[in-house]
Amino acid sequence: MTATVTLENLPELLRDDDRVQVAIVDIDGVMRGKIMAKNKFLSAAKDGFGFCSVVHGWDLHDKPYEPELSVSNLANGYRDLVARVDLETYRRTHTTPSIPLFLCTLLDPETKEGMYADPRAVLQKVVKDLATEGWEAMAGAEFEYFQFKETPTSLYEKDFHNLTPLTKGMHGYSVLRPEVNGAYFHDLFDNCATMGIPIEAGHHTETGPGVFESALAYCPASRMADNAVLFKHVARTTGLQHGIVPTFMAKPYGDQPGCSGHVHLSLRDKEGKNVFAVGADEVEKGREGAPYEDVKRISQVGEWFLAGILDGLPDIMPCLVPTVNGYKRLVESYWAPTTVSYAYESRLASVRVISPPLGDAKGTRLEVRVPGADMNPYLTFASLLALGLRGIRQQLALPGPPVGPRTDRASLERLPKSLDRAVERMLREGSVAREALGRETVEHLGATRQNEWELFSQAVTNWELKRYLELA
Repeated sequence: MTATVTLENLPELLRDDDRVQVAIVDIDGVMRGKIMAKNKFLSAAKDGFGFCSVVHGWDLHDKPYEPELSVSNLANGYRDLVARVDLETYRRTHTTPSIPLFLCTLLDPETKEGMYADPRAVLQKVVKDLATEGWEAMAGAEFEYFQFKETPTSLYEKDFHNLTPLTKGMHGYSVLRPEVNGAYFHDLFDNCATMGIPIEAGHHTETGPGVFESALAYCPASRMADNAVLFKHVARTTGLQHGIVPTFMAKPYGDQPGCSGHVHLSLRDKEGKNVFAVGADEVEKGREGAPYEDVKRISQVGEWFLAGILDGLPDIMPCLVPTVNGYKRLVESYWAPTTVSYAYESRLASVRVISPPLGDAKGTRLEVRVPGADMNPYLTFASLLALGLRGIRQQLALPGPPVGPRTDRASLERLPKSLDRAVERMLREGSVAREALGRETVEHLGATRQNEWELFSQAVTNWELKRYLELA
């Protein structure tokens, strides 16, 4: 939606409505919200309204964290936080009836500052820091996702086993397979457009049974994070109408490639110029003084930004890969990165440099290929942008040459291989994550991920039963 919304024109905008949907986004990237009567909403839009803090005090399945966290607990009575309605997030839902939708940011009731536990507030702080340097962060997101001919009820009846894929076989970029479920395929595209989520770079089948990929149109980072969360919501609600359940789980099958959530990043100045792009006179021969051929056609600022990401990448992994399952996607030979690495136009590196000569200088950007489809986009963008800004401010050097066919990958620093190791690294004193995102945010996220790992550690899996039950 492109309408400019203010408190003054809000009553007219909602003239024909009697209800409004409001939502926040929790630490797992899940939308939590409710329907409000229009009159109540108009008051809330002006002054904010109370929203129970428990949305940041429980996990993906509404179980309180153990131990309870400082933001919401028995001692503080699971107090209310202040929800600020962000008017610029206005959209209309694709559902029937179509109603207005606004996203909200949760504030500390005493300071009225964004809560350290609220992902939208964390990203807003980083975007504000970039603005002090005269820059606007631009971003894009791509999602791969498996889909099943199931319903929420059948998932539980089958205990999440032996699910029927939307289509069988491997059909990447197929022009045939989308027509097998053509109504759903095109409804998803159209419903996203209705919700102000343009799919620009592609909406197609990926390789794997029932896998689609959708690339969301490039836009300012805060808007992109909203679009990314809402895209998942639209996919799920559109699926409900067709008896289909999409999943953004990173690795549903052990013997199939996982589902990525690749993100694209760049900065632009107040005149709208891409800060990462080299000048017109440098496109052909490259930037003088660049240390390697792969970065000759990105600016010095872009090189520092890239170096900042690489310097802090292992420390922010829980922001990019937040689930136990997500680390099972990061294995060799499945087009998923496992090292701190970069290269020009390489899909085998953690960071792919996109610039001339193959691309237009105006489209110069970095693609970070580490996140999975299960990422929380606010934390992903916030952490990567904060690292990039740190790299610029400290004028960091690249850690070494780009990767290539002859690179000894054993010499590269490896990314954490499991959630517990990633959290341990993020939480250690002196981690780059603490510097980039702040102590409170890192410790809150770390505690929620430790809770996730503990629950997994106590679970008995099917693999264990098959491995040990008869012969151990």
